[in-house]
Amino acid sequence: MGKFVAVAFAALLIAIGGVWTFQGLGYLKGSSMTGSTMWATIGPIVMAFGVALIYVAYRGPKKR
Repeated sequence: MGKFVAVAFAALLIAIGGVWTFQGLGYLKGSSMTGSTMWATIGPIVMAFGVALIYVAYRGPKKR
């Protein structure tokens, strides 16, 4: 169950990071975040955390 929750949260991070990136770059209109370079920078960082979480979730515990 823990792996499922981690992957679901990671997918949410990736989706939110993608929205923030596209809003920061000006592709998604209608927000105060549109055209802001701060969100164009924060978005990919959040997406990277999501990808890293998926990697850690699927790697699993190390066996000795």
